[in-house]
Amino acid sequence: MTVRVYVPITRDGLARALAEGRITAPFRAHAVTDALVAAWPEGDDEELAYAAMAAAGHASWQLRSADDAPRRYVLAGDVDVVEAVTSDDPTEVAVTADLPWRAVASAHVDLDDVSEADLDDAELAWHATQEIPGLVS
Repeated sequence: MTVRVYVPITRDGLARALAEGRITAPFRAHAVTDALVAAWPEGDDEELAYAAMAAAGHASWQLRSADDAPRRYVLAGDVDVVEAVTSDDPTEVAVTADLPWRAVASAHVDLDDVSEADLDDAELAWHATQEIPGLVS
């Protein structure tokens, strides 16, 4: 059984993952965890997954450098194992094995530039894997 993780990444990190064919471990990601379910017991599977993806979007914003476009980038993929971490964020996990490109399911990216004030209102757009190269060109 695999675990769907949402990996916060930058545009340059996404380009590197495409070129290397993987995201190299170890790295932090976000997922539906026992801690998230305990904190939000009324949440359904879709809502919990959305919460994990949104948390990854916020983390992506924090990864940006001054040269990066004001957009969030998140890769969704499946890994065999995640490890719990001590964090204020109940979705945060550690991934200790590479995420190969074949296990990437989609990308979630802002369509337009956003500001920090817009983060809670801006929706990340879903992109199929075949669309991902166009996000970094």
